[in-house]
Amino acid sequence: MNNKTVKIVGAGLAGCEAALTLASLGVDVVLYDIKPKQYTPAHKSPNFAELVCSNSLKSDTTEFATGVLKQELRTLNSFVLGCAYKAQIPAGKTLTVDREIFSSEVTKLIKGNSKIKFVCEEIDSFDNTTPTIIATGPLTTPKLSQYLSKKLGLSLYFYDAVAPIISADSIDYSKVFIANKFDNLDGDYINCPLTKQQYEDFVSNLTTAQRVPLKSFEDEKVFEGCMPVEVMAKRELNALRCGPLKAQGLVMPNGQQPYACVQLRKEDALGTAYNMVGFQTNLTFPEQKRIFTTIPGLEKTEFLRYGVMHRNSYINAPKLLNSYFQLKQQNNVFFAGQISGIEGYVESIASGLIVGLEMYCYINNLPILNFTTNTALGALANYLQAANPNNFQPMHINWGLFAPIDCPKQLKKEKIAERSKNYISNIYKEISKWKLEEQQ
Repeated sequence: MNNKTVKIVGAGLAGCEAALTLASLGVDVVLYDIKPKQYTPAHKSPNFAELVCSNSLKSDTTEFATGVLKQELRTLNSFVLGCAYKAQIPAGKTLTVDREIFSSEVTKLIKGNSKIKFVCEEIDSFDNTTPTIIATGPLTTPKLSQYLSKKLGLSLYFYDAVAPIISADSIDYSKVFIANKFDNLDGDYINCPLTKQQYEDFVSNLTTAQRVPLKSFEDEKVFEGCMPVEVMAKRELNALRCGPLKAQGLVMPNGQQPYACVQLRKEDALGTAYNMVGFQTNLTFPEQKRIFTTIPGLEKTEFLRYGVMHRNSYINAPKLLNSYFQLKQQNNVFFAGQISGIEGYVESIASGLIVGLEMYCYINNLPILNFTTNTALGALANYLQAANPNNFQPMHINWGLFAPIDCPKQLKKEKIAERSKNYISNIYKEISKWKLEEQQ
């Protein structure tokens, strides 16, 4: 097989998955990242695949589209998803991880792989011949951003927000209860119930609170999938009750359902810190402390990390990429992860796996793998090509991206998951043949 070395820029979720996938197929990889010499505004760990916004990789069952995507990644032996399961902490039916353990596991795999050479260096361009994967994430360094803007028209962006993390010891457990939604088993979430009056006062405080000004940007475009709570609160009085404060499926010890409820999810394996679920925010730090401590049980909260908001960049994929994440105007370059227009942790891992496989096909003159919209992997790739380039927005995996299936409505999700499983199994057989050929 071809002995070309592949250059990967960015050691986040997508870049690490692509590197490990290619290395498993016998390809030499040079992986570049600015850490630990430099850090973006949102990063602080020297390890690879650092999770910034949340520590949840969403649902782990095929009742949800994310669960189908995970099923496909498990079948194809995703390395980064495997690390997530090693770092898993209890959180109901969701895959939630200890961030530090997770990134440490990924870093061990990268540094322990003889086919991967890591270089701590900022890359600010790419050439026309070297097989290259750009996986720099939403916080691409200024030099590379400027290069991409000039070469590709990287002018799209949205604002992303991070939720606060609080100390477990500072929670008043006499005012909260432990439970999972729609689950009678022992719970993994701490629930802070609000009465109608408490909820309305909370919303009123949010709508008049002071936010951090975003002076350096032209206007304020907020990504719907990561909406700050204060922005959501201004839309309509009950918006939060239909979103992060939704109480449906929760039962208090007295047998009643709360009017509204704030949920806290474990941030680490020891349970010393909790994440305020869905509480992405751009409020000033003093305002976060003033308003969030009005939540029952959080009156004396110690904030280990306040919520912050930052700008995320991504390319106009429908204009620039084909359905294999490959640059139309320069086929030696592939994009992976959030810079490509994929949104979400699992989706970023998935794009890294796809791009790793497609790059292997490219450098070995093999037919590019076609996952098709019968699969979650193919549905994500197809979205990047088929979306409207005039109004392109990052996208999570969802049922609407899959190819239609002819079956009763109540069986639709089950049948899509089954079809996906069968299709991916065949792709796995093809990849297994590649590995056998590499060994011979």
